[in-house]
Amino acid sequence: MFLSAVHGTLSSLKSCQTDIGTGMDIVTDVAMDLVEAQDENMNPGIKEMEAMILECAKLDREINYFVDVVQQVTAEVTSQQPEAMFSLSAKVKEQFTESIARLSDVELQNHQKVVAFKDSIKNSLNQANQESAESMEELDEDIAVTQSQVNFTCPLTQVEMVNPVKNKKCNHHYDEGAILGLIKTRRGQKKKCRCPVVGCGNTDVKESDLIPDQMLRRRIQSHKRQANRT
Repeated sequence: MFLSAVHGTLSSLKSCQTDIGTGMDIVTDVAMDLVEAQDENMNPGIKEMEAMILECAKLDREINYFVDVVQQVTAEVTSQQPEAMFSLSAKVKEQFTESIARLSDVELQNHQKVVAFKDSIKNSLNQANQESAESMEELDEDIAVTQSQVNFTCPLTQVEMVNPVKNKKCNHHYDEGAILGLIKTRRGQKKKCRCPVVGCGNTDVKESDLIPDQMLRRRIQSHKRQANRT
């Protein structure tokens, strides 16, 4: 009964992580909207949003460490006498505190969503600078040309991507759910996951290599809106 409650709590924490990730995506989208609007006062707002992203990344990291510690300590006490369960909470608190104390905020810069945020802002700034002198009609034409040059189809599902992620090693894109599913399947088979793009030499795709591509996601959404108008 006690262990069931522990597993239930861990499951809830993992659900919270999903919500945190969704929130970070929303913040990134809003920051990109600010850049594209070319608001003169956007810099303070974007800095605040970057700080929010970093706080979310910190919370996400702490949840990961907490879950790992709980699973490790639980495995240890279940192999001991039943009374060892009474010390579970204290052991978790002690080991979690020690683990967190060794962490550095500098490491947060490598968090998947933080990298995606910075890449998205950089790409949006570059695009905004290039298009600042163009009319809205020219802008729409440029977007259409850009979209025609980008392959929106996931190499795994062969349908248009919904949540595209970019492999930072080989620069190929996949739909997030599809590639994570393939990685999990290969892991279960004790095999490495090869990049599904034909001709790619990347033979070991890892979840840590994948970065959400907010810019491409927005292009796909824009492409859908244009297609619906025609």
